[in-house]
Amino acid sequence: MVRWGFLREAWQRNAKVFIARKKGNKEMGMKHFRAYTPSRRNMVLSDYEEITKKTPEKSLLAKKKEKAGRNSYGRITVRHQGGGNRQKYRIIDFKRNKHDDMIATVVGIEYDPNRSANIALIEYENGEKAYILAPQGLTDGAKVVAGVKADIKPGNCMKIENIPVGTLIHNIELNPGQGGKLVRSAGQSAQLMAKEGKYAHVRLPSGEMRLILVNCRATIGTIGNSDHENIKLGKAGKTRHLGIRPTVRGSVMNPVDHPHGGGEGRAPVGRSGPMTPWGKPANGYKTRKKHNRTDRLIVKRRGGK
Repeated sequence: MVRWGFLREAWQRNAKVFIARKKGNKEMGMKHFRAYTPSRRNMVLSDYEEITKKTPEKSLLAKKKEKAGRNSYGRITVRHQGGGNRQKYRIIDFKRNKHDDMIATVVGIEYDPNRSANIALIEYENGEKAYILAPQGLTDGAKVVAGVKADIKPGNCMKIENIPVGTLIHNIELNPGQGGKLVRSAGQSAQLMAKEGKYAHVRLPSGEMRLILVNCRATIGTIGNSDHENIKLGKAGKTRHLGIRPTVRGSVMNPVDHPHGGGEGRAPVGRSGPMTPWGKPANGYKTRKKHNRTDRLIVKRRGGK
């Protein structure tokens, strides 16, 4: 006699595990697929749970000309660029200094094809609209302020001298009024470690400790879309949609085209280590200038050096 009760219990147990896994994936903000094609097997995409607004604000769009890695002479200066979907540039307000102490309301969180972070459309009390980088925890209807009167909460922007030590910040200026230059990609944040005279000590995501002027502005919080690093495109076509062209290995080229080229069959590199197409070491070669003017502002290099 078949024990149907036992089978039913086993099925329910497996179903619970499957549902728990599915819920876990949803909480992570990632979308997994059944392997109904070879490319779907390893594909992991964002479920765009943070996105609340699908169409961009037309007044904040700009043309973006496709150059396919060519300069003004028509010569390729950056390899592996070209093709992909047409994109418009979203004009982001990195300065946040136009409407100090004026409250702005978040209209929606949008996708931006030009960066890994999502962007938030905000509307000021006077009706003007702007895009800002969307930090974690920012939702539709939230209020954000830039200026002296701003509270310490995600999305608010102020001078570093007004931010408490230990706060996580992003979109940090290097020169006052220039606009944010540091910490602008998805899931990243820097930490304000100390303030001393006219400089503040800021620990960047790389681990580097740097001096930044206290009258430079920064935005409170960590940038959202932290699951971006877990995305696996899964197939070559998705890379082509991003405007990235294939890479040809140096070892299959001729000696005239690459230091690794030539030889009979599969030949070794024949040098002390791998080289770039222009003959420079590909692994661990230092490219920073020896006497850079900003060396005095770096307290500790990344990697603890």
